[in-house]
Amino acid sequence: MTDYITTYTGIRMVPTEPKPEDIRIEDIAHSLSLITRGNGHVKTFFSVGQHCIHCAKEAAARGASDRVVLACLLHDGAEAYLSDVPSPFKKYLKEYNAFEDQILDVIFEKYLGSKLSDEEYHLMKTIDHDMLYYDLLYLLNEPSEREAPKMKTNFSYEVRPFKEVEEEYLVLFQRYS
Repeated sequence: MTDYITTYTGIRMVPTEPKPEDIRIEDIAHSLSLITRGNGHVKTFFSVGQHCIHCAKEAAARGASDRVVLACLLHDGAEAYLSDVPSPFKKYLKEYNAFEDQILDVIFEKYLGSKLSDEEYHLMKTIDHDMLYYDLLYLLNEPSEREAPKMKTNFSYEVRPFKEVEEEYLVLFQRYS
């Protein structure tokens, strides 16, 4: 049994020991374009990559710095190496969360130059949480008890070919890097 995963670009990456040289934006964009939101329990296919694109565009529309826009694009990047785990279950997985944070730290340090400040992190999480409101509503018919967040962008839950999502992810990455 191996301790590594083989990524789309052929890297043998040990998810429990992430190294910057093992992280590639092409692997993140490709993987996230194929991983569905909600562990597949959605009305239609909608990828984690699409969610990240929506978050990045919303951050840009809210006037966030390029660094925060890029952080929003990358915020689920660890899922490219660990897969997505539904939040209600994830909260019980302390080791998983530690590995996810470790990989995300490596991703942020590699592509942003450092971890996020508390203010940047809060803004990124606010945008992610606001987008989750609409993800749950449109993908699961799951209304929230909180008031609908005001969004600056128009976004769609149309089914898109994964290659198209992957390419847009990479274009946004280049634009904000």
